[in-house]
Amino acid sequence: MQLGMIGLGRMGGNIVRRIVADGHTAVGYERKPKRIDELTAELGSVKFQGATELVDFVGKLQTPRVVWVMIPAGATGAVIDQLAEVLDPGDIIIDGGNSRYHEDIKRAEQLLPKGIHYVDIGTSGGVFGLTRGFCLMIGGEADQVKYLDPLLKSIAPGVAAAERTPGRTGEPSAAEQGYLHCGPAGAGHFVKMVHNGIEYGAMQAYAEGLNILHKANIGADHDAQFSAEETPLEHPEYYRYPIDIPEVTEVWRRGSVVASWLLDLTAGALYADPNLDSFDGRVSDSGEGRWTLDAAIDTGVPAPVLSAALFARFSSRGEALYADKALSAMRKSFGGHKELPGQ
Repeated sequence: MQLGMIGLGRMGGNIVRRIVADGHTAVGYERKPKRIDELTAELGSVKFQGATELVDFVGKLQTPRVVWVMIPAGATGAVIDQLAEVLDPGDIIIDGGNSRYHEDIKRAEQLLPKGIHYVDIGTSGGVFGLTRGFCLMIGGEADQVKYLDPLLKSIAPGVAAAERTPGRTGEPSAAEQGYLHCGPAGAGHFVKMVHNGIEYGAMQAYAEGLNILHKANIGADHDAQFSAEETPLEHPEYYRYPIDIPEVTEVWRRGSVVASWLLDLTAGALYADPNLDSFDGRVSDSGEGRWTLDAAIDTGVPAPVLSAALFARFSSRGEALYADKALSAMRKSFGGHKELPGQ
C-alpha cells in the first residue's frame, strides 16, 4: 500500500520508515529538500519519493490517495484546505497531529460534499516510535479505517509490545496490536486529548514525589531552618535521609506498582543528570490538557488531579509570579513580614 506523508520531521519521517520497512511505499512532501534527500538516500527511490510542491506530491500518489498530515496543529487546517482543492473524490486525508477534536468534526463536514474522506488519528510514541511503534487512536468512517488497516498495522507496535491482558484469548484485537477505531470524526483526537491530560497528571505525580525525596535530608541542616518568617522543621530527626534519587527510580522500575515507560524515561534522565542541572523547570503545555479540562467541565466530570497538573505547568513558566508578589505584599502590609532570600 502507498502512503503520502506531509511533514517529514521526527514523527512523520519515522512513520514513513516503519511502513517502508514493512513492505509499503511512501511519497513525502516537505519544504526542506534536505529531509527528502536524506530519506531517499536511506530508503531508496523505489520505496520512497519526495516532493517540495503540493501539486507534484499529489501527482505522485496512486488513487485512491491516502495523505497523512503530520505537522504542527496550527498549520494543519490551512494545509488540509489546500489539499481539498487538488484531491479527488474517494481520496483520504489523515490528520495525525494534535488537532482539537472540534476541528475534526468541522473538517469532515466540509470535505464530505467533495467526496473526500477524513480520518483523525491521535498518535503517541514520540521519538521512540520508530523502534517501539506508534499507538494510534482513530476517528472516522468505518469503511475508510478498514481500508487503512494494512498501514495502521505496520505503524502500530504490535501484540508483542505488551503481555496480553489475562482472560483475552483468540485472535488479538486491533487494540491489542496498538491501534483502535474509537468512533466517528473527532473520536481519535478526543481519546488522544484525554491520553495527554492523563499524561500531565502522571508526570506531575512523579515530579512531586521525587521532590519530596529531594527534601528528605533537610533535617541534616536543621540549624539553618530557624527563622521568624518560616515555620521551623518540628522534627529534624525524621528527615536525615540522603536519598539517591536516580537509584530509587531504578528500583521502582522493577516490580513496583508505579513502574511505567514514563518512569523508565525519568530514570534515564536522572542517571544522566542527577541534579537536573541542565533543566530550568519551565514546562510547556501544547493544548491537550486545557481541552481535556474543557471536556470535563462541559460534561460535569471532576478532574482535580488533571487541573492541578495543568496549573502547575502555568506556575512553572512564571504565570504565578504576580500573584506570589501580591501575597508577599499582603504579608508585609498586615504583619511587616520581610521576604527571605531565595534558595
